[in-house]
Amino acid sequence: MKKLILLFIVCFTASFVFAQNESATSHAKELLEMTGSGKLGVQVMNNMIASFKVKLPNVPTEFWDEIGKEVNPEGLIELVAPIYAKYYTDDEIVKLLEFYKSPLGKKVIANMPLITQDSYQIGEEWGRKIGERVERRLKEKGYLKTI
Repeated sequence: MKKLILLFIVCFTASFVFAQNESATSHAKELLEMTGSGKLGVQVMNNMIASFKVKLPNVPTEFWDEIGKEVNPEGLIELVAPIYAKYYTDDEIVKLLEFYKSPLGKKVIANMPLITQDSYQIGEEWGRKIGERVERRLKEKGYLKTI
């Protein structure tokens, strides 16, 4: 009898946790859609593709068009929502939704794409400069031969 009660408690607890996680995932999807996170991810990918186009001018446009079709916000949201549900409770996600519905939250959402774009450009330049310094130091120390 004790085993049966224990089994019932375990099953009940597991189903409650699963339901909470399902709700958190659902709210996380709503949050990601509201904040435009999927669109930001697509924007970042499009910036990366644009960089590849410059670096690989011999690759036909059709190739990049095919790749671009595979990049969609819904796919990213499906992948990221469970991560939010892993680190935030459903209640916390609901509170985030409330924040993003506020005037300040709406301003954060409106400025996110601009901040992301500016940050991407700065990050790309920053990474390029670090790469150049690493290459120069490798050459100075004889680890990399100058061609």
